[in-house]
Amino acid sequence: MEYLLGIDNGGTVTKAALYDSSGREIAISRIDTKVISEKAGFTEINMDDMKGSIFRVIRDLLYSSKVRGDEIAGIACCGHGKGLYLVDEAGKPVCNGILSTDNRALEYVALFEKTLDMDAIYAKTYQAVVPSQPVCLLAWMKDNKPELIAKIKWIFACKDYIRFLLTGIPYAEISDYSGSNLVNLNTKSFDKELLAEFGLEEFYPCLPPLKSATDFCGGITKEVAKLTNLKAGTPVFGGMFDINACSIASGVVDPTSISMIAGTWSINTYLSKEPVKGRQVMMNSIFCDGEHYLAEESSATSAGNLAWYIKTLLPELKTQSKQSIYAITDEWVTELKDEEDYPYYFPFIMASNVHPKAKASLMGMTYYHTRKHLTKSIYEGVAFSHLHHYKNLMASSSGEFDSIRLSGGVANSDIWLSMFADVLGEEITVVETKEAGALGCAITVAVAIGRYSSYQEACSAMVKIQKVVKPDMERHQVYAKRFAQYSKMLDALESVWE
Repeated sequence: MEYLLGIDNGGTVTKAALYDSSGREIAISRIDTKVISEKAGFTEINMDDMKGSIFRVIRDLLYSSKVRGDEIAGIACCGHGKGLYLVDEAGKPVCNGILSTDNRALEYVALFEKTLDMDAIYAKTYQAVVPSQPVCLLAWMKDNKPELIAKIKWIFACKDYIRFLLTGIPYAEISDYSGSNLVNLNTKSFDKELLAEFGLEEFYPCLPPLKSATDFCGGITKEVAKLTNLKAGTPVFGGMFDINACSIASGVVDPTSISMIAGTWSINTYLSKEPVKGRQVMMNSIFCDGEHYLAEESSATSAGNLAWYIKTLLPELKTQSKQSIYAITDEWVTELKDEEDYPYYFPFIMASNVHPKAKASLMGMTYYHTRKHLTKSIYEGVAFSHLHHYKNLMASSSGEFDSIRLSGGVANSDIWLSMFADVLGEEITVVETKEAGALGCAITVAVAIGRYSSYQEACSAMVKIQKVVKPDMERHQVYAKRFAQYSKMLDALESVWE
């Protein structure tokens, strides 16, 4: 028997999972990410702690599954996009890793828009500039931490740093870096002139060689083998941007379906043979198959709001209850009558998809309302965030789509899934997996080692539909009216945020 190992490092949880070549899940190991937030807008991770977590989830996974290291045919990683992971000549962290939810460099978005020829830049990158991209974070570093600049040897994305820990060899995988504003999507390479436009030309030598998702990128080192019980030399492949991994795990490998990922970020994408031009979508990136582009509408406005709400305001739910969190919150939402009044929630606890300075808010709260009402407000606000992006995405596309494939934390909640279907007014398909990112990595390994000839063939064998959720069109009309009011309030607040 041979197994495929997928590693997924998101903004909130580090995961490792084992699969066989039919897509059957063997075991999963998880560790919560210790997010450091010492100032408003700053979200970081200690890179040494991250290293320990990666090795621990692998070791725990092998122990719990009773799978030997020599039974693993290959490994691939995915991780959150954007952010920044810097190492020095010795391979040691230069500073804390910066997560994709970080907003410290917000002012640089406005600065670049004001001082640079953004149309010329967009003609190369086909994406907006956002605060957590390396271009903004590196500019912030130059101005605020100049003493660190000379120490930088390699600039990594999250999952590329993880692969570096496993193999000791620096590489940059293109699906991830193509969402960084550092890659020319026309040439599919790093571009010195592009970096010079942002005033970052000195960092060009710090960008590792580019690889694709299925490229061999080195084997497990002897040191890592001792720490994890993996076999030294086990092949590690390029891996991918976590959006790609979740899309693949949902069976989205051609332009006929939409991938909707409801995790820390609200991510809504479709595949296209060409980049979507004219700034119609927030971002285009190179899909991991090398044949398609990923048109993306996204923001850090999704299920991470519920995670924050529970952690900050309802911590007893995790410590006192034996039920799953979603079972409890689903029950609360179900207990409310359909016509029950409840507040509007703007899901901007980490970032916004309207004004860049917009903050999370509850509108219309009264003495009558309970935590059950607030929970339903959060469910709805997150669904409205996806609807906002979905509308923009549909406006950019000339094609027709057969299905919406949803993954992420929302997929663990039947009530939330039903609300998503009702809000969108569309059927939602959910695949049979607990960890879409890790499964996407395992599918990539299966293609890389030749078990399947393509992602399409691998997905046909390894991706299984769990359920299809149909919308209630009467409720859709109710949500449509509430979304109109939600949008009207956000429009009215535009000048307030500023």
